[in-house]
Amino acid sequence: MVDRRFSIAPMMDWTDRHYRYLARLISKHSLLYTEMVTCGAVLHGGAARFLDYNQAEHPLALQLGGSNPKELGQCAKLAAEWNYDEVNLNVGCPSDRVQNHMIGACLMAKPALVSECLSAMRTSCDIPVTVKHRIGIDELDSEAFLFGFVEKLLQAGTATFIVHARKAILQGLSPKENREIPPLHYERVYRLKESFPEAEIIINGGITTIADVLEHLRHVDGVMVGRQAYQRPMLLNVIDHLVFGATQNPQTALEIGFAFLNYIEQQYAQGVAVWHMARHSLGLFHGQPGGKVFRRLLSQNAVKRTATPQAYADALAVMQTYLDRVA
Repeated sequence: MVDRRFSIAPMMDWTDRHYRYLARLISKHSLLYTEMVTCGAVLHGGAARFLDYNQAEHPLALQLGGSNPKELGQCAKLAAEWNYDEVNLNVGCPSDRVQNHMIGACLMAKPALVSECLSAMRTSCDIPVTVKHRIGIDELDSEAFLFGFVEKLLQAGTATFIVHARKAILQGLSPKENREIPPLHYERVYRLKESFPEAEIIINGGITTIADVLEHLRHVDGVMVGRQAYQRPMLLNVIDHLVFGATQNPQTALEIGFAFLNYIEQQYAQGVAVWHMARHSLGLFHGQPGGKVFRRLLSQNAVKRTATPQAYADALAVMQTYLDRVA
């Protein structure tokens, strides 16, 4: 049983295995998602390259991009074999690149095909299959359209819907603009849950504070947070307690930093560049004394091709000095 009360959104170039390890150091219970991986990459680019992860990342979901039911079924089978806790179909990405391959938000105009894809995934694996989508696309943005889309998938066997509460504009806006310009309609997602109480509805889009998370949980089954969880990772520090009811004392950002340094040292010994890992923790000390200095030191030193884990250790030592002053 996957607990989806709080999850971190799949984000291209951001939610790789190194960020997910950092997030897991902070929150033990949040559901983590991979970046979107296309079926072509998994099937033809080497499964291990795209599916490998650290066992500490569980609970972990794999997000797939594709529109070929047979290929999605094959990838869902691989997700189960690699022991992912969930496999998710992306029906929300608005970029031109994925549209050209019939991937992402454009699929909302083809609910029958989406249903066929999800059915193929379910019959190919024994782990939960979910879908992430927008409230609409282009002119197909009415409440009736959204409800009809969900009803078709629900009737065909889909149980969990992760709903980005903005529509996608497929022509004329960049992916970044599609995360900011179309207005948010949280109430529409609330009404979706009211109309389909048997469905598990997870809300996503523009959620920035813990207060937002707790308010949304009054209306829907779960909350998915994206950019804020990446740019301010210590936001996750209270999630286990406030959302999941855990009683353990949360760690400080400095304790998380030293634990992440251990990970960096291990991965560096295996040939991973320091910056590939360190970049994910630039916001670790957001809002704390010395936080900007920590960010600057990493940006200047850990980014170098010759950087060793010592660059990260040095930045942490400076942070410790700042924090000791205010203790």
